[in-house]
Amino acid sequence: MSKHHIHASHEALIVRLRRADGHLRAVIEMIEAGKPCLDVAQQLQAVEKAITNAKRVLIHDHMDHCLDVEGSDTDRAELKAIAKYL
Repeated sequence: MSKHHIHASHEALIVRLRRADGHLRAVIEMIEAGKPCLDVAQQLQAVEKAITNAKRVLIHDHMDHCLDVEGSDTDRAELKAIAKYL
């Protein structure tokens, strides 16, 4: 599990996570500015969804590219380990 993996999807994931990071910073500013809680909650939901989607893409990419199709015991253990984050 400690192998260094870089996939084509990682660049897009970084862009997606940087966008979510900027959005989260904006939410913090909304709270500091005293914006309505409903507006803040709506924006937090958007940030949460963006991060959840990024995580899902990362995990699916890992499953597609990093686990051996043979299904060795090591791969099964790794699949179980990463699947708990879905």
